Amino acid sequence: MLSRRFGLPERLLAILLLVALVDFAANTLLFDRASQFALREDDAARVAENLIIATRAIERAPVTDRRQVAKDLSSARFALDWQPSGNRPGGSIQLSRLRQQIIEDAPELGRADLQLHLKPVAVAGNITGSLTLPDRSIVQFQTYASDAWTLNAGRILTLMMPTLALVLLAWVLFRATLAPLRTLVRASKTVGSGPPQLLSEQGTAEVRDLIHAFNEMQQRVYESMTNRTQSMLAIGHDLRTPLSRMQLRVESLDLDEETREGMSADLGEMRHMLESLQAFVESGGSRLPAERIDVAVMAQTLVDTAADNGADATFHGLESLEIMARPVSVRRALSNLIENALHYAGSVRVTVQRVDGAAELQFDDDGPGIPAERIDDVLQPFVRLDTARARDTPGMGLGLAIVRRAIQLDNGTLLLRNRPTGGLRVTVRFPLATN
Repeated sequence: MLSRRFGLPERLLAILLLVALVDFAANTLLFDRASQFALREDDAARVAENLIIATRAIERAPVTDRRQVAKDLSSARFALDWQPSGNRPGGSIQLSRLRQQIIEDAPELGRADLQLHLKPVAVAGNITGSLTLPDRSIVQFQTYASDAWTLNAGRILTLMMPTLALVLLAWVLFRATLAPLRTLVRASKTVGSGPPQLLSEQGTAEVRDLIHAFNEMQQRVYESMTNRTQSMLAIGHDLRTPLSRMQLRVESLDLDEETREGMSADLGEMRHMLESLQAFVESGGSRLPAERIDVAVMAQTLVDTAADNGADATFHGLESLEIMARPVSVRRALSNLIENALHYAGSVRVTVQRVDGAAELQFDDDGPGIPAERIDDVLQPFVRLDTARARDTPGMGLGLAIVRRAIQLDNGTLLLRNRPTGGLRVTVRFPLATN
């Protein structure tokens, strides 16, 4: 699941980081081994020199003064002590290489039975040792090499600096390489919403080929949608003429009143279907730019018009609320919602308010509502819910589909849900206009 959350730049960077970490670990290990070996060579020469000087000075001093001589020869990094006799611990296997190096520098220390071991209770790496003088007395010493042998924070930071610089450089290069792909992704979200915006063909050869194919696809989609829209609008326009002639002929025929009214109603329903179909096709896009409109004033005007015609329509909420939208499509959407509520429920209450930085319009009615499992279906084109609506309802089931497309055209949202007290609540949200 984590792999799905990382984009291509992150995956490429992860690969680079993995390689860099392996390289860092290997280099650190090799460097530390080489550094440790070199430091032990240096420590061996230092220990050998100090022991030769100390043993010769102690051996020549009177027995009563040897302990004081050992103390006088001691330093912060090399402490000495003399014992007339005692037990000596065995040498540490880990320090056998260092012991061999010391004896190679000063062979006489081998004859003195030099032994080295790690101090049992101290900072790891501190070395202690002992040797015997010709009179079998013992010289003990302690030296400090732990600081030189550890991989400290300063060394780690020094080793990581080139790796960090490489990672930063790789990230910048990856983002620059993938910039055309990010542009392509953004452009793909707007395909079909208007005239094609051709992208500049740049980047690697594969990316240029992809952008070229995308530009051609945009053009084909736009031409297809344009041809479809023009065809549907032309068909709707051309059918109006024969329908008008049929209406005139019906009125001129010698028919009884009931038959004439029935045929006129059928012709009227056909005209209404054509109008709905044309509105649905036109709601898919608009060449008109969005402009600042007062959605509260628009909604209140539509409600007042319905109330003047005798409908049970009321308005509540803010008297002014501006958004950026296409006024024709928004007016059509709000008008359809009011007419639907009045047709199916007989009443409508429109509330306009500002919620979470958006303009919110609520359309409440007291009708039968919509079955919860069919709410998503009612927003699809050419779907009519006969269980919730009258079977003799005119139209083609495009009302809410037209509303949704018109609202989405201006980055709005449409939500339908049944009210707990009965009826349907339709909520429309638009982004507020910025100053």
